[in-house]
Amino acid sequence: MTLKIATWNINSVRLRADLVCQFLADYQPDVLCLQEIKCADDHFPYAAFRDAGYGHIEVHGQKAYHGVATVSRLPLKKPERLVFCGKGDARHIGVDVIDGKRKVRVHNFYVPAGGDVPDPDANEKFAHKLQFLDALESFGPKAARSDAVLVGDLNIAPLETDVWSHKQLLKIVSHTPVETQALDRVQAAGPWVDVVRAIIPPEEKLFSWWSYRSRDWSESDRGRRLDHVWATPKLAKTIAGIDVLRPARGWEKPSDHVPIIATFT
Repeated sequence: MTLKIATWNINSVRLRADLVCQFLADYQPDVLCLQEIKCADDHFPYAAFRDAGYGHIEVHGQKAYHGVATVSRLPLKKPERLVFCGKGDARHIGVDVIDGKRKVRVHNFYVPAGGDVPDPDANEKFAHKLQFLDALESFGPKAARSDAVLVGDLNIAPLETDVWSHKQLLKIVSHTPVETQALDRVQAAGPWVDVVRAIIPPEEKLFSWWSYRSRDWSESDRGRRLDHVWATPKLAKTIAGIDVLRPARGWEKPSDHVPIIATFT
């Protein structure tokens, strides 16, 4: 038996509910973790997902901003909605996914983007991002005690091959050394295995986000890998496949992120 877990920053779930349901019909993940849903809990399109066969739904929403949701065709147990850095932002939801006799804890995160200026003294948003990463580092060892997956838009492209130009993006938020080093510490604290790069060699260019500002995103291909799937070491040994759905960036009225599907055996 396999367990397919997908992650996707949808950039407004109400605007793109039909697109998500089509994705679910075509690719049929067992679990889909959404970020940046941009709606309060009571405005989430529950009926659309239930009609699509995903009747197990946990939401941590926020009006107009942020927000995460996990939808599943498998039972979800023990939901938790953690808040980091003393802010009310909805950026995390954790659930147990029950797959027969197997239980996997799935943590769905939306890390702060950090604004445009990579200086915590001059930019409160960047300071918040670094504080959030510090909190995530402390959270890791407890979260990784059992079979667990950490997915989501972590808003950092850690490797040189995770950005279209390492040299040109070294001073751009999402690829600065202070951010990539912080993410390395978060990963080591679990410890977590980057299962996307366990399947797709680190030497290979790989992106999951392309800006709306680009007139021809595919031709210019100025992307970044901001979306991640991590697993605890034991569970990571069962990774069987990774699908980064680049074509989704060209779908009608797309998100600027594309889904990633991880298949575990």
